[in-house]
Amino acid sequence: MAADVLVSVASLAGVGLGGGLSYLAQITSLRHAGRTEQWRATAQTAEARRAERLEELRRFIQVTQQGERTAEERRATPTPEWLADARDVMDELWVRERMIHVLFGASLHERARAYVVAINDILWEEQADEPIWDHLQGPKVAFLDAARAELA
Repeated sequence: MAADVLVSVASLAGVGLGGGLSYLAQITSLRHAGRTEQWRATAQTAEARRAERLEELRRFIQVTQQGERTAEERRATPTPEWLADARDVMDELWVRERMIHVLFGASLHERARAYVVAINDILWEEQADEPIWDHLQGPKVAFLDAARAELA
């Protein structure tokens, strides 16, 4: 009878040990899955933020190009329609410049602001004696270089 009890106790201990190991394996697996999911969510958030920043840079560059084109048109033939277009493009440029301030660091924002001020100057002929491209070249290149560095 002692042998029967010993076999039962050994069997029960084996079941308990197996159940305990199975429980530990499940807990470890769940923790790992939770960390993996958290890492995945963090990576997705970072990628979405990068895409948002790239889109804002694209919009800013697009509007600065419109500003340059509008300034060229003034020197050719200023019209009342041109004045409305110039105001619209400058409003959009100031909004985009502020979005650069929100989404990027101070260095890029300073260069974006300098670029917008340069476009504003040529648009309203504050720099009438200087060729458009000479006035814009420095701020434009400085902005683009800073944008590249910010994204690297």
